[in-house]
Amino acid sequence: MSDFLTSDRLPGLIQAAYIIAAVCFIAALAGLSKHETAKRGNIAGMVGMGIALLATFVLAARNADLGYGRGLGVTLVIILVAMAVGAVVGAWRARTVEMTGMPELIAMLHSFVGLAAILVGFNSFLDHGPGHDALGTIHDVEVYVGVFIGAVTFTGSIVANLKLSARMKSSPLMLPGRHLLNLAIIVVSVALGVWFVGDEATFGDGEIGAGIVPLLVMTALALLLGFHLVAAIGGGDMPVVVSMLNSYSGWAAAAAGFMLGNDLLIVIGALVGSSGAILSYIMCKAMNRSFISVIAGGFGQGATAVDDTDYGEHREITADECAELLADARSVIITPGYGMAVAQAQYPVAELTAQLRARGVDVRFGIHPVAGRLPGHMNVLLAEAKVPYDIVLEMDEINEDFPEIDIVLVIGANDTVNPAAAEDPTSPIAGMPVLEVWRAHEVVVFKRSMATGYAGVQNPLFFRDNTRMLFGDAKAKVDEIIHHLPAGRGHDDHMRQPQVSR
Repeated sequence: MSDFLTSDRLPGLIQAAYIIAAVCFIAALAGLSKHETAKRGNIAGMVGMGIALLATFVLAARNADLGYGRGLGVTLVIILVAMAVGAVVGAWRARTVEMTGMPELIAMLHSFVGLAAILVGFNSFLDHGPGHDALGTIHDVEVYVGVFIGAVTFTGSIVANLKLSARMKSSPLMLPGRHLLNLAIIVVSVALGVWFVGDEATFGDGEIGAGIVPLLVMTALALLLGFHLVAAIGGGDMPVVVSMLNSYSGWAAAAAGFMLGNDLLIVIGALVGSSGAILSYIMCKAMNRSFISVIAGGFGQGATAVDDTDYGEHREITADECAELLADARSVIITPGYGMAVAQAQYPVAELTAQLRARGVDVRFGIHPVAGRLPGHMNVLLAEAKVPYDIVLEMDEINEDFPEIDIVLVIGANDTVNPAAAEDPTSPIAGMPVLEVWRAHEVVVFKRSMATGYAGVQNPLFFRDNTRMLFGDAKAKVDEIIHHLPAGRGHDDHMRQPQVSR
């Protein structure tokens, strides 16, 4: 065993394993870009992570055998215990978490990455001390930047978790001069960074250098900045926040990779950071938001305003009446939202879809880029319920079709189908592209009450002449519709399987 660990060929084998793992991670991202290949992408990612863990385990054992750390036996025990605990907790959470709880779980996982970057940064500084040459200065910058990004990610992710799990108000925290506060923290952090990098104190005789002072102060400020950035963002924009924090966690991991001299961690961090940033940008475009305002914590500024507009009276519909409408329809579009996830209505919705398609009805799904509270949330729910991929379309693919649609079923969606975004320039969501469901002949909205959506904005759609409200639990109401759906094959000219228009 010792001969294997001290072999001159082992470092090359470890680097080769890292390269293979990196290729697997790239393949995972490519696979996750399409529904049809998502499963293969996940498998590629798991294989890559397995290879990375094994290679890192061997590397740690080699270093311990060469005399670094606490010795081979103690090192192996520590690593195995940590991996076992992590595996047990991970398997437990993966098996017990509901899809509705996935956004806050992911936010919490991001906080772990941030905390890891902080701990690695402090450990790297305490282990090496301040640098006295060019390489030492570069290392100091890596430590400082890594700890800063990690601290922002840590507290920001915790706030996102609290907001998504309703343990903290979703409304934005509007402190006076909040942007100036953020700017002041950044300016002070830069000044502290100059102090930190320029500090010439050493660790002689076991004493900690003076550079620890600016590092500690910056860490406290970065923790405050992360909290304030996310707390100042309104709940309706949390899907973008989760994506943004995903990007931050990637850059934190890359910084940790530089500090540890681990090329694979640098590659993984860069992949996660860049893909998260690209996704955040795409989502901002879909919501007509400024990407800079996400980073600056400028979302949700108007969502708490009181709306005293008189929209008139809403009209209600029963499940059996909705079933009759669907039986006579030739085309139906279903636009799901977070309410469908909460009610776990995806399975009866899939059953209703199958029955309508069997009757010759053209049924499709319209998915808004930020439907739910996590990018791709609705797509995963529908895939879980075995809804065919080819009838699940994105907003840009389906928006022009609404004027030709007989019935739209809005199941648990609110802000993503709000006409105020297109028609009211004073609305907090003005300019945000939405699913234009109101242009269909009939709209049925599934809701528990007339309460506003997660963004806290009233929806004029509920009061339109062609809209009817179906109140109650979405899962129960869809089951009722299926029960009342008249027997028969529907329209003769729709006996064939409907073709999906793209």
